Amino acid sequence: MNEAEEEFVRALGRVLVALPRAVEQDMARAQRLPLSEYTALMYLSEAEHRSLRMSELASVSNLSLSGMTRIVDRLERRGLVRRARCDADGRGWNAVLTDEGLAALEDSWPIHLTSIRGHVLDHVPAEDLARFAEILQRIARTTQ
Repeated sequence: MNEAEEEFVRALGRVLVALPRAVEQDMARAQRLPLSEYTALMYLSEAEHRSLRMSELASVSNLSLSGMTRIVDRLERRGLVRRARCDADGRGWNAVLTDEGLAALEDSWPIHLTSIRGHVLDHVPAEDLARFAEILQRIARTTQ
């Protein structure tokens, strides 16, 4: 690796660790959803019928199935999601976003946006956003 590559890899490593921690702290300070719960609810809100198979929700959230199960357990106890048998095969379970879950997501969204803007978007010039997004998407595709 040359010096520029080494600098890039080290900076990327720091961001991968520090950014979720910083957003999590911002959400906690504002007494909003933890980032892991926010992420799960966000993906459910974007899914057809606000429902995803548990394994799919785990995959898009970059978590293990057992990790997602613990998150959904917490969300279900608070009435933010419910579980329903999969219509397709009846063997698996779907997590389904409730109206209360959507309201909690909408309540947390402004804090999340402010956090992401302050920690990321304010540091990337507008003219670089499309190129930066393209690069990150390319990296993400190779790591799935």
